Amino acid sequence: MATFGSFALLIALALAAYNLLAGALALRLLATGQPAPVSPERLADTARRAGIAGFVSISAAAFALIWSVFTNDFSITYIVEHSNRALPGPYKFSALWSGQEGSLLLWAWLLATYGFVLRLTHKTDVKLYAYAGTILAAIQVFFLAILNFAAPPFALMRGAIPEDGNGLNPLLQYPEMVIHPPMLYLGYVGFSVPFAFGLGALMMRYPGEKWIKITRVWTMVTWLFLTCGIFLGMHWAYAVLGWGGYWGWDPVENASFMPWLTGTAFLHSVMMQEKKGMMKSWNVWLVFSTFLLTMLGTLLTRAGLVSSVHAFAQSSIGTWFVTFMVIVLAVCIFTYVLQRSHLKSEHHLESLVSRESSFLFNNLVLLTSCFVILWGTLFPVISEYVVGNKVTMGAPWYNRVAVPIGLFLLFLTGVGPLLPWRATSLRSIRRNFVLPIIVLWAAVILALALGVNPMKDGQFDSGNFYALVAFAMSAGVLAAILSEFFRGAGVISRQTGRNLFAAMYLLTRRNTRRYGGYIIHIGVVIVVIGLAGSAFNTNKESEMSIHDKLVIPPYTLEQVGATQDSNANYDSEWAMMDVYRDGKKQFQMLPEKRVYHASQQPQTMVAIHSNILWDLYVIYEGTNPSTNQPIIKAIINPLVSWIWAGVALVAFGTFIALVPSITPATASLRVPAARAVPTEPVLHGGD
Repeated sequence: MATFGSFALLIALALAAYNLLAGALALRLLATGQPAPVSPERLADTARRAGIAGFVSISAAAFALIWSVFTNDFSITYIVEHSNRALPGPYKFSALWSGQEGSLLLWAWLLATYGFVLRLTHKTDVKLYAYAGTILAAIQVFFLAILNFAAPPFALMRGAIPEDGNGLNPLLQYPEMVIHPPMLYLGYVGFSVPFAFGLGALMMRYPGEKWIKITRVWTMVTWLFLTCGIFLGMHWAYAVLGWGGYWGWDPVENASFMPWLTGTAFLHSVMMQEKKGMMKSWNVWLVFSTFLLTMLGTLLTRAGLVSSVHAFAQSSIGTWFVTFMVIVLAVCIFTYVLQRSHLKSEHHLESLVSRESSFLFNNLVLLTSCFVILWGTLFPVISEYVVGNKVTMGAPWYNRVAVPIGLFLLFLTGVGPLLPWRATSLRSIRRNFVLPIIVLWAAVILALALGVNPMKDGQFDSGNFYALVAFAMSAGVLAAILSEFFRGAGVISRQTGRNLFAAMYLLTRRNTRRYGGYIIHIGVVIVVIGLAGSAFNTNKESEMSIHDKLVIPPYTLEQVGATQDSNANYDSEWAMMDVYRDGKKQFQMLPEKRVYHASQQPQTMVAIHSNILWDLYVIYEGTNPSTNQPIIKAIINPLVSWIWAGVALVAFGTFIALVPSITPATASLRVPAARAVPTEPVLHGGD
């Protein structure tokens, strides 16, 4: 199977190279009109078919590696290093992305899959899709060259073939790790498609804004995958790493967050280009930057440049990535300089208090936060290169800088939908902003009454202050967004006689892009509320013998015993904790410690009990060697469940925004044109 897989990758490289060369030649001939032995259209079609065949070939290679994992083919070095006989079936799939070579193969396969879909739908715009397909082929050549020459996944073992493998990293043996990396990769790899469309449209001086509409849909889907991937990673860190948190500003976490920020900025600013013909250069560079940031994130993970629980060991392929990124950047700059006259704005900003300015400020804030995170992530590498000392920027530094930026972004989330295009009158401001301001100050008073006090023990507490601002701002933004929903639904309800909820459904269906965007914003606000709860975390830790108690209000934990188990993959030990509230037993929790046989690595499995207000998070940290008693740590994490609920709402809103609006719904309302609810799109799925 190793020979078959290696041959499939070699064939895939040849097909990708043909796709690139034939596609580029066909586009050149079409642009110049020069005579050729083969018609450019025929040549372009063979290039497209080569891309489709390349998908089949890479799929065969991926299948060969998975087959080798399931058949325990320990003649392949990668299988020895990332699997073993006792590994459960679902985690054998995880072996595909648990190591450097396999994850690069997954990247190449997902890129081929995106390219396959793109090439099947090429009739949407034959020429633009030909450009995009050729650019995707160039990216594919790069990854396949690495897989064939620098990091081959089918390299054979030297010497005797072992009876068993080293096993999968224990951190990856968790259900979410079967989903999280592929979802993250779907986002990472997917941004190659908007990049290909953006660069292709610029190269061919694409007339009109149709390429923006095509690219927006691809970007929304990719953005959704990356969003889900990031939050699945947060949940994995929360449930598996056993430190009580979900985001530590780890360099590889940052690497996934940065393209998310620029992708979000692009999804906002395309509105300006579609509606006003503005920010054309801005949008092109947002697409370019997002793709380059995905390459940077892959470089950080693969080359071992930064210390991270997610990163692979030091590797020579970093040189490949740096070279590729330099080439991509050079191509982007050259194409932009050559075609910049095509990107002149058709209108200019007329007022600082308008929807146009809110989009601009939104973009500036997103890019500022991206730059801050990029600087903090690369600072250890830069400092080591300049002064020979690696200086790491810790979570407190990121929080001091990123939290105020995030709160300002939350403010813009509420303000933007309330502002009209072009300019805003004082009367409009009074009408639209009175309710959100009242709700904001009511939330401040309520939060203070509930004990959210910026002053703690006579000193200013920045965590409590930011939490107070976040709660108040979230309430105001929710009021602003919901008022837009109810205002539009109220008009429809009065005109049709339908109840308010039916009217809201009709309102959303007739402009899914706008109101799907509103739902996304509501989800973001709920996520912010959940994040703000971390300011009030409390924890207790104690060595506990039988019937010892640990009090962490509102719960009392009693150690009632321990139990052990063993299977072919690992040995496990549980601490049995009865949990009481107000003197009554509520439930039992079983925090666990595992030791995996193949690697002899320990792993903590956290016990979590969630409700709408808080999580009770219990960790079995091990035993005291001198007393042989278990050490238990309990943490109360307020509002964590709001984070997961918020991201579910974000995903739902994105699905809504991707669904085409139903124009007959507007007609069926029989509302006079002068009294109809405005139907212009204000937000979109990436908002």
